[in-house]
Formats: sequence, structure tokens, C-alpha cells
Amino acid sequence: MALNITDIKRIAHLARIEINEAEAQATLSKLSGILGLIEQMQAVDTTGITPMSHSQDVVQRLREDVITETNQRELLQSIAPAVAGGLYLVPKVIE
Repeated sequence: MALNITDIKRIAHLARIEINEAEAQATLSKLSGILGLIEQMQAVDTTGITPMSHSQDVVQRLREDVITETNQRELLQSIAPAVAGGLYLVPKVIE
């Protein structure tokens, strides 16, 4: 996919970004390079290659899912300015 300076200016306009001519040229160069790299990667034949979720074959160490702390809800809510039904009440800030 080939981009031109008009495309860059249109993208900047849609993103509400003010861009001058020099910045547009620099952005065009960078985006063209990125798109060229993507085209190169898409040209590689990946037939028979299974997708990987990670570049290394690693296993995540897991710990037992056990409760390690006691429930302190009542204690923490006792110092709150306003509580109702086990929930903290806060002032309305958005109308």
C-alpha cells in the first residue's frame, strides 16, 4: 500500500492533529517504512507453521489459590464517612 502526502494530511485531519509540511514528509517516510516492513512479513510463506503465543516455550509457575488474609470489610467501612449496604457512598460528580 503506497501512501502519499495527501493521505498523511487526511489522517492527521481525522485525528485532529495539526501537522506542517515538514512533519507530514517525515511521517510519510516513517509510515511508508512500516508498511513496507509489513508487506515483507506478509510475503513470508507460513504454511505448516503453528502460531505461537510466546517466542519461548515457557510455563508460568502458579501458586495455590488460597485465602491468606482475613475479611476486614467491617473494620475498614467503620472509618468511612458514608456507607450503605456494604458499599462506600461518594458524592455525585457527574450530572
